[in-house]
Amino acid sequence: MATPYQDPSSYPFSEHTKRTQGREAQRMNIAAAKLVAETIRTTLGPKGMDKMLVDDEGSVIVTNDGLTILEEMQLEHPAARMLVEIAKTQEDEIGDGTTTAVVLAGELLKQAETLLEQDVHPTIITKGFRIANKKAQELLSGMAEHLGQNQDATLHAIALTAMTGKGAEASKEHLASIVVGAARAVMGSEKTSNPHATTTSRTLKECLNNIKIVSIPGGSVNESTLVQGIVLEKERVHPSMPNNIKDARIALLDIALEVPSMETNAKVSITSPENLQDFLSMEERHVQKLVNDISASGANVVLCQKGIDNLAQYFLAQQGILAVRRVPKTDMERVARATDATIVSSTKDLNKKTLGKAGMTREQSFGDHAFLFIEACTHPQAVTILIRGGTEHVTSEVRRAVQDSLGDVLAAHTSQQIVPGAGAIEVELYHHLLEFAKTLTGRERLAVEAFAKAILIIPRTLAENAGLDPIDTITTLTAAHTPPNKNKNAGINIETGTLIDARKHGIIEPLKIKTQALNSATEVTTLLLRIDDVIARGKKEDRPR
Repeated sequence: MATPYQDPSSYPFSEHTKRTQGREAQRMNIAAAKLVAETIRTTLGPKGMDKMLVDDEGSVIVTNDGLTILEEMQLEHPAARMLVEIAKTQEDEIGDGTTTAVVLAGELLKQAETLLEQDVHPTIITKGFRIANKKAQELLSGMAEHLGQNQDATLHAIALTAMTGKGAEASKEHLASIVVGAARAVMGSEKTSNPHATTTSRTLKECLNNIKIVSIPGGSVNESTLVQGIVLEKERVHPSMPNNIKDARIALLDIALEVPSMETNAKVSITSPENLQDFLSMEERHVQKLVNDISASGANVVLCQKGIDNLAQYFLAQQGILAVRRVPKTDMERVARATDATIVSSTKDLNKKTLGKAGMTREQSFGDHAFLFIEACTHPQAVTILIRGGTEHVTSEVRRAVQDSLGDVLAAHTSQQIVPGAGAIEVELYHHLLEFAKTLTGRERLAVEAFAKAILIIPRTLAENAGLDPIDTITTLTAAHTPPNKNKNAGINIETGTLIDARKHGIIEPLKIKTQALNSATEVTTLLLRIDDVIARGKKEDRPR
């Protein structure tokens, strides 16, 4: 039984627990999510603005990348953190479209709030949103076009669309060519003798993992290049080793090149100088045997996932073998795919078939940092995009733009389906959903109509961020998608405010980005709308000890 001094709604919780119920809980969750969406909405599109993020140590990031902004904001409200999660999902699944997903979620919640004020039950709204999303997925699939025969040109256009308005825009033609080249390298279908290099039926995520992006401040963005192989942030373990090897034959080892450690309780009894010398000679012979195995296989480059001790370094240098140590597993696997090598667990397993091949392996220094280039590989199944730029801020922003562009290009290739950009697909979807809503008889119809209206937030935001009148823009666009002058590809030219055929102007996006963004936004919206009680414990420092 509650005491006269205790709020019955908080019973039996402690005084340090805060509880919010009913409409107030929904209102707070919606407000938090809307605020997050509104924060990054101004970054959407070719004319989107940037955000300057300063951490507690004074480090500065200038970006318009949605996920980066959300992660750096260090949001505490649970509803706001849910929007960060959908952005991460979008990034993991596609590599782009994070801002779109979050902005859609914010607008869906805004439309839902209006329905809640009209006393439409949250269950009805969530049901209607799910119906609308399911129909939207069907409609999008029907509206999508096949990638077509001239795929390289289309993929190049997709890459350009993804990079427009981002830090890489000044060099987007050059970078788009690099992105398409990298995507082409990892999207092959042939098989090699190496299990790590099999490329049949690769998923989008696997393709993304096979493209390494290395940022090196210095030079200009136009000096960025595609390396037909892998660049490692590593240097030779011994200065006497060669730093440039043509026709490299590469051994990949996941063992340490060193004297094996003895068991914890093992003891060595040495009673004379001769015993000590014999023991040291035995260690030396063991290491010499490992190096001899490597040399006998024909290898002239060694990448070791573990350590290489001083004795092994000396013997390898004597044999003219370039070696690096503690190479991360992901890089080892990429090198295996790039060079058609096999990672082995014993030097005895090394032979011509397990060795990888590269036209050149060389060490190059940029400032105080050394890098190992394994390049000029024949039909590499993993490649590196080397990004240059005047400052670290520039290379970081270009890197994010390239990652987004890669996600778009790979998504388009794997699904082979594309849709027009410039707000065209959203307006077309809006019209079809309104027609679909007319076939419904229950109150879910209101939710489907609200869902359709929410989708217009994308073209409206594109117009607002370009300094155009959003009402005039949406009115013009919706008229262009209505008979008798219907053009399903009609989009907005953000430079002039006039209509264009987005498809003919090369403003193209992969279908997968749109479907995933709608799915993610719908899921988080329905999840938040079903919450009617928020119980939050006080922070540890606020609790009695």
